[in-house]
Amino acid sequence: MSRAASLSAMRLSLKPLLPRGLFGRAALILVVPVVAIQLIVSVVFIQRHFEGVTRQMTTSVQIEISHLLQRVNEAPDLDTARAEAAVLGKALELNIVLPEIHAPKTDIREALDWSGREVILTLRDNIPALIAADLISGDRAVRVWFQTGYGPMRVELDRRRLSASNPHQLLVLMVFASILMTGVAYVFLRNQLTPIARMARAAEAFGKGEVLPFRPRGATEVRAAGQAFLDMRLRIERQIEARTQMLSGVSHDLRTPLTRLKLGLAFLPEDDEVEALKRDVQQMERMVDEFLSFARGDAMEAAEEMDPAALLEQVVADAARAGQAVTLGAMDWPGGTMRLRPQAVRRALENLLGNAARHGTRALVSLTASDRLVRMVVEDDGPGIPEPAREAAMEPFRRLDTARDPNRGGGVGLGLAIAADVARNHGGALRLGESEALGGLRAELSLAR
Repeated sequence: MSRAASLSAMRLSLKPLLPRGLFGRAALILVVPVVAIQLIVSVVFIQRHFEGVTRQMTTSVQIEISHLLQRVNEAPDLDTARAEAAVLGKALELNIVLPEIHAPKTDIREALDWSGREVILTLRDNIPALIAADLISGDRAVRVWFQTGYGPMRVELDRRRLSASNPHQLLVLMVFASILMTGVAYVFLRNQLTPIARMARAAEAFGKGEVLPFRPRGATEVRAAGQAFLDMRLRIERQIEARTQMLSGVSHDLRTPLTRLKLGLAFLPEDDEVEALKRDVQQMERMVDEFLSFARGDAMEAAEEMDPAALLEQVVADAARAGQAVTLGAMDWPGGTMRLRPQAVRRALENLLGNAARHGTRALVSLTASDRLVRMVVEDDGPGIPEPAREAAMEPFRRLDTARDPNRGGGVGLGLAIAADVARNHGGALRLGESEALGGLRAELSLAR
């Protein structure tokens, strides 16, 4: 495997472990350098420093032990050697046993005792007569065995004379200071990221048609981004207001001549040509209504707390009273309310039910909910929509059945487009599929909770 492939595989394996939020990633950027610096300082600087101190202290003790070995080896007999060892041991604070019967063959120390390793290396480099050293068995004591002319000699001394004690106070101070600095950095980091989170919530709410109060705060760049968002929101609000006023005028201008046409046709004698003209006028009214409904969307309606299950039941009841063969299926809703635009959602559901009535003989409506979404599903027993054409079916003014005569109840290609627009404005989506229960089209209208 190449190096690039190895790095790519490592990134993929670490990606699920990394935080997804901006605050978590910023905190990670803050913590990783602090921990890395602590490790480098502790392992490289402190360890090397204390190894040097240990080497100097051990060298001082080695000089004393070398003098002791010289005096013992120069003694004429064992008793004199013992006496010399006793006198020097008392003066040098060494506990000496001569001769020592049980001497180990190898050195004994803990694996992570780096200062002990330096002690043994220093003694071996300077005292060839060293047999073994034991840095574990004694309580804060070191036992060392040397070969003399009268057999092995054991020398026992305090460990603090050979190596510097572990820098516990320094390490504790470093950890405490790091925690304190991390806490201070956390507070400053939160103050810098909170305006970004507020702007994100305001942008998300505005995307759903709600206006949350927002004032730019934080660093200069964050304030600039917040002010740009406010300017953009103001421009969009003005554009929506201008479009609404324009649509109101268009609606009035279009309905007035249509009303005059209907009134004029009502005074004409009934014949086939007059009936055809009346159907044309009705179709024009239906097209104008659907076009204005699509262009207006739900911008004029304010979101409110509403029970989606109750709203769905009302729409189904109204459709049943209008003569549609619609059945209310499973209602998996724990209860409570959510923020939505009831008229917009009602219009979307009515469009889906109307689409089911035009292309099928019966419809099934159900509701399911999760922690983040509410799904309202409308299924029918019609011919359905082929999978390659489902995306195109949700585009405005797209009628898949071109042979259908609009005068016989067909739409103008805006029903699914309006439902998809309502779903997007509620933070969800409209998904088309195949109904397992009825075999026709399955339209799922999802809304964010």
